[in-house]
Amino acid sequence: MNLDDFGGLLDWSRLQPWMEAQSSVPGTGPVRSVRRLTGGSQNNLFLLEREGGRSVLRRPPARLRAESNKTMMREVRLLEALRDTAVPHARLFAACEDQSIIGANFYVMDVLEGWSMFGPLQGRYATDANWRRAVGEEVVRAAAALAAVNCKARGLEDFGKAEDWHARQVPRWMGQLESYAATPGYDGSAFRVDDIGKWLDTNIVSDRRIGLIHGDFQFPNMMFSLEAPVISGLIDWELSTLGDPLLDFAWTLSSWWDDGDPVGSAPPCTPWDGFMTRGELVSLYGELSGRDMGGMPWFLVLACYKLGIILEGSYVRSKTGAMPIATGEMLHGYALRLLNKARQVMASGTI
Repeated sequence: MNLDDFGGLLDWSRLQPWMEAQSSVPGTGPVRSVRRLTGGSQNNLFLLEREGGRSVLRRPPARLRAESNKTMMREVRLLEALRDTAVPHARLFAACEDQSIIGANFYVMDVLEGWSMFGPLQGRYATDANWRRAVGEEVVRAAAALAAVNCKARGLEDFGKAEDWHARQVPRWMGQLESYAATPGYDGSAFRVDDIGKWLDTNIVSDRRIGLIHGDFQFPNMMFSLEAPVISGLIDWELSTLGDPLLDFAWTLSSWWDDGDPVGSAPPCTPWDGFMTRGELVSLYGELSGRDMGGMPWFLVLACYKLGIILEGSYVRSKTGAMPIATGEMLHGYALRLLNKARQVMASGTI
């Protein structure tokens, strides 16, 4: 049986016996077929099929970064901690720290049914406004469930730096932006955020909490089932850490679309009629979490500020040839729209 090794990412002479020794992985016998899955900008996903079972293997890229193997095991630790919680996620089956198997740490998890929502909607999401409304409800439930995870009870109390988290956000991301100035060919004069940083520092929220956050809580990292309007699982946990869970929720709100958003803004999916408004999402989150949502404008401004700076970094990399310039220009435009949304919230005091 000749299986594709995808340029050396999968060493079948070692991986096959390892798979057959894992009683927790569905199926029996050797892997009979393999398919590379799309999704994930850095790591690799492979759908494996054995007699009577399927699973997904996740591993780092061929050229390992300094933290690649550590990141894999950090994700394993998180997935183990999420077991039996209300957070939708792929169930972990097995993990391997023996780098002699495929040249890197990796793990095997359950297959999530569905798709990552972006652009034209699929299935009944495209035809049924009730399914589109359910999308917002599912996003809020997932965010509230993640916020409710007891980090100490789940062994995650040291999963990130919690001290002074809120006060550290502006200088942390301002420092990131300032680092771009050294890139040849980059003129940052059009990307000014001083006023936003000052507003965030001046209006810092009094209700400050620390919990588990996904780190990139938005549609590309949510698998929606095509069988029912539910999230089958959150994916790509490499940025997960400790922080205020309202930033995760605000991350999604920053890419949501409402009437009155800045010129050039557009829905992430079409058709958009039937989707909940930001205000409805915030009200539902408050009901489910019991948290006072009065500070939500601050978190939305922070989400726009942080994500804008991150996306501007991609634009900077496009100047060096690390990505197509057209992609960089597109992300630069999106980053500027995020800054416009932040200033709109700052001026109105509402989301």
